[in-house]
Amino acid sequence: MHASLTTRPCLPADAEYVVALKERTMRPDLERLGRWNAERSRSRVLAAFSTEHTRIIEFDGEPVGSVSLRPADGDHWLELFYLEPSTQGRGFGSAVLAELLAEADAAGTTIRLDVLQGSRARGLYERHGFVFDSEDEIDVFLVRRPAG
Repeated sequence: MHASLTTRPCLPADAEYVVALKERTMRPDLERLGRWNAERSRSRVLAAFSTEHTRIIEFDGEPVGSVSLRPADGDHWLELFYLEPSTQGRGFGSAVLAELLAEADAAGTTIRLDVLQGSRARGLYERHGFVFDSEDEIDVFLVRRPAG
């Protein structure tokens, strides 16, 4: 990972940061799909937010993103993975994802996620070994089994 890129456990007060971060990162794509609703977006973030499973991504000590790995039925769901728009395209997402996948491989854990139809993020996930599982009109569901 970049020397000054770190993750830290989140605090309850970080929930509002993640709500606002999702709006900054996801609103354009959700509007494109005709699915943007501020209250629904807020509710979904707060339902997925967990101080136990969510991390805040920091660069030079400043928050630049979030990510959560939630256990479910023997697998983990990658959720709340948002990066500030100003930091996208700088390798931060790949660095954080590589670290999470190394942890999952060491634990023998399968990771699942969903990404919006047409999202550029799908390419990032596929470059890191995620493969198509299923889809609906809004989301594409991807899975990555442990390496080795």
